[in-house]
Amino acid sequence: MFERLVSELPTQVQDGIVYLDSIWHEGAFGLTYGDIIIATGIILFSLIIRGIFARTVVRGISRAAAGTKTNLDDALVTTIAAPLKMVPIIVGFYAASQVIELNDSLQLIVDKVLRSLVAFSIFWTLNRAVGAFSFLFTGLRNTLSPAIVDWIAKSLQLVCVFVGAAAILEIWGIQVGPILAGLGIFGVAVALGAQDLFKNLISGILILVEKRMEPGEWIAVDGVVEGTVERINFRSTLVRRFDKAPVYVPNASFSDNAVVNYSRMTHRRIKWVIGVEYRTTTEQLRYIRDEIEAYLYTNDAFAKPPEATLFVHVDSFNDSSIDFLIYCFTHTTVWTEWLEHKEQFALKLIEIVENAGTSFAFPSRTLYMQQQEPPEVIHPPTLSENVSKMRTLKGDSSAGENAGSEGGGDG
Repeated sequence: MFERLVSELPTQVQDGIVYLDSIWHEGAFGLTYGDIIIATGIILFSLIIRGIFARTVVRGISRAAAGTKTNLDDALVTTIAAPLKMVPIIVGFYAASQVIELNDSLQLIVDKVLRSLVAFSIFWTLNRAVGAFSFLFTGLRNTLSPAIVDWIAKSLQLVCVFVGAAAILEIWGIQVGPILAGLGIFGVAVALGAQDLFKNLISGILILVEKRMEPGEWIAVDGVVEGTVERINFRSTLVRRFDKAPVYVPNASFSDNAVVNYSRMTHRRIKWVIGVEYRTTTEQLRYIRDEIEAYLYTNDAFAKPPEATLFVHVDSFNDSSIDFLIYCFTHTTVWTEWLEHKEQFALKLIEIVENAGTSFAFPSRTLYMQQQEPPEVIHPPTLSENVSKMRTLKGDSSAGENAGSEGGGDG
C-alpha cells in the first residue's frame, strides 16, 4: 500500500524518498543511520522523563508514608530521590539495545554500559543511605561523640565510593589488584612528603576519641586561637572567633598545645582585689568584710562551700590602700549572665563601702613640709597581756633548748 501511494506521487518526490531511504539504511560503526536515530530518540526520551518519573515515584512513596510516625520512611525517600533518576536512563539504554540489531562487539559494550549504570545506581543509593539513616546512630553518638559518628559516616561513604568504582572497573575488565599495588607504592612516596597531613589526620582522630572538644564549645589555645568550635574535619578544625572571623586550625595544633575548654566549666570565677583608704578603721574593715560575705552567702547566684570556694579577707597593705581579696564562683557559666551577676555585685560593693563611712582608695602621695619646731613626742601605749605571755613562752622554749644542748654531747 505504501509503495502504491509513493508511485502516485510526483517524480521529484519519489526521487527524494528513494534518496532518504538510501541514507536511512546507510550508516557507521555497524549501524544504519536509522538505527542510530531510533536509539538516540529512545535515550533522549528517557533523559526527558527521568525527572518526572523520579518526582512521581517519590511523591507516591511520601504519600504512602505520610501516616507513619517513624523516620525510616523519610530517610528512604531522601535516599532514593536522586538515584531514581537513573532508572529511566537504564531502561532507555536497554530498550534501545533491543530495538536495533547490534553486532557482537557493540552488544558487549552496551551490556557493560548497562551493568555499569546499574552498579553506579546501587552504590550511589548506598552512599546516600549512609547519610540519610545516620539518625539510627543516636545511641552511638551519646556513647562516643557526634563528631566521631560523622567521621564514621564519611568513612562509610568513602568505602561505598571506592567499592563502587572497583566494581565498575571489574565490569570493564580492569584488574583492581595491580592498581592497589601501584597506589601502595605511590602512597609510601606521598606519606614521606605529606607527614604533616597524616599528623593532622591522626591528631583529629585523637581529638575526637579523647573528647577534648565538640562543635559548639568555647575553647582557647594559647597563641593559636580562641573562639567557638564549628566543625572538626579530617585535617583541620574550623573555629569561629568572637569577632565572627573563621579560623582553620590544623589538628596538630590541638594535640601539641594545651586546650582550655571553657564550655565545660562547672562554675565561673570572680576574683577581685579592692582597696580602701588607710584612714579606714578596723571596725569599718570588719563591717565591709562581713557585709560582702553575707551578700555572697545569701545570693543564690553564687556557689557556696563545699560546692565551690568562697571567702572575703583583708589581704594586704598596698602603697595607697588596704586591700580586700574577694574570691567566689557563680553557678552560671554563660558569659552574659555572669556579667549581669558581676554588675550587681559591683554595685553592692559600692553601697557597702559607702555605708561603712569610708571610700575606695586610689594612688596618692602625701608631702610633709619640714617644721622649725621640734616634733611632738608620742609615747606608745602600754603593752598588752599577750606580750607578757609571749615572752614567758619564749623564755621556757629557750631554757629547754639550752638544757638539750648541754646534755646532748657524744659522751
